[in-house]
Amino acid sequence: MSPDDAVPHAISLPTAEATQDLGRRLATVLHAGDLLLLTGDLGAGKTTLTQGLAEGLGVRGPITSPTFVIARVHPSLVGGPRLVHVDAYRLLGALDFDDLDLDATVDESVTVVEWGHGVAELLSEDYLELELTGETTRTARLTGHGRRWTGPDALGAVRDLV
Repeated sequence: MSPDDAVPHAISLPTAEATQDLGRRLATVLHAGDLLLLTGDLGAGKTTLTQGLAEGLGVRGPITSPTFVIARVHPSLVGGPRLVHVDAYRLLGALDFDDLDLDATVDESVTVVEWGHGVAELLSEDYLELELTGETTRTARLTGHGRRWTGPDALGAVRDLV
């Protein structure tokens, strides 16, 4: 089975609630050390998906876009990993991203980076990329990278959630 066969090519998310639900379901297969890159159009639901993810992980909220603070840490309320939520939109490149010092916490957190394509991959060889497109009816495309997300067990678990 190739990595492309292990996850659906596109997941339709007709409402914000469906986008949050995908985040909640995705949380069931995540653990400390997992890195998620959220890419896609402005307004396509990156923060909305993260809200569902945070609910599923059982972390303290509220979850809002970290556009101006760049990164927020949400501790677990249930003994699980904390959620580090980053918005790389305003960063100028890899050096700015490196200044956030996320590599110090990536192994013990679930790290979600909005707009991180091209810089956040430096944190780990293993990451799950979710591309979200559309404003009303959203579409999500999941792409696994590295051993954690390209094996049939890992991507099969994600496929079973959608």
